[in-house]
Amino acid sequence: MSGSLQRIYALVLRHIHIWRSSIMRIVDSIYWPAVQMVTWGFMTQFLSGQTSYVGQAFGILLSGLMLWEVVVRGNLSLSIAFLEEMWSRNLGHLFVSPIRSWELATGIIVVAILRTLLGMIPVSLMAWAFFGYSIYSLGLPLLVFFLILQMFSWSIGLMMSGLIMRVGQSAETFAWAAVFILLPFSGVYYPITILPSWMQAISHAIPTSYVFEGMRAILRDHAVHWHTMAIAAGLSVIYLFVGFQVFLWFFRASRRHGSLLTQGE
Repeated sequence: MSGSLQRIYALVLRHIHIWRSSIMRIVDSIYWPAVQMVTWGFMTQFLSGQTSYVGQAFGILLSGLMLWEVVVRGNLSLSIAFLEEMWSRNLGHLFVSPIRSWELATGIIVVAILRTLLGMIPVSLMAWAFFGYSIYSLGLPLLVFFLILQMFSWSIGLMMSGLIMRVGQSAETFAWAAVFILLPFSGVYYPITILPSWMQAISHAIPTSYVFEGMRAILRDHAVHWHTMAIAAGLSVIYLFVGFQVFLWFFRASRRHGSLLTQGE
């Protein structure tokens, strides 16, 4: 019995040492509960003072959910397209070929948008079939929202892909989770006016908050705020440029340290 306890203790101790050596594993344990608590805490706070919102909540929440999935799918689709090259140990082969780093980034962006469309179009049709709600009722602004959210999600995916390329697969969790830290700031399910002032400042610096405010304006007031869409589009272009530069910076650092050939399962 004592031998079994010692072996169990040794297994537990091993994982404790792994946690101590990798801050990313500890962050991952805290990350999801914290995001869920903050997001739905603000949602509850907002609904507690609203009565007129309830009648429109179904369409607003369902539209918010599907548009947020555009961000999530765009980020994950790009990250997975890159990770599949890493898992198959193909990065070294790619970069000894004539392909350039910007060509790789462009290729995985194209794969990401195709994969996002493949996932989101059936989901939108299911929402119409099951709940009688069509997100296409947003009209032309829906296309603008989609492009803005996709560009922003690509910027995050490029930065996370570069980080994984440089740090290794210990950072892989961030490929799945990075975008969700922006969920409370984006006002997906509630207006950003419910947030504390310091959080509102962050919200105004990311394009997602403008998209979801614009979505609610269409569904609630039947008004299209083109000026806020222009701000969101400009921010997405800036973030996409920054994300691409970060990807290139990590790529050059990986090449200098010779880590491209050692990545993989």
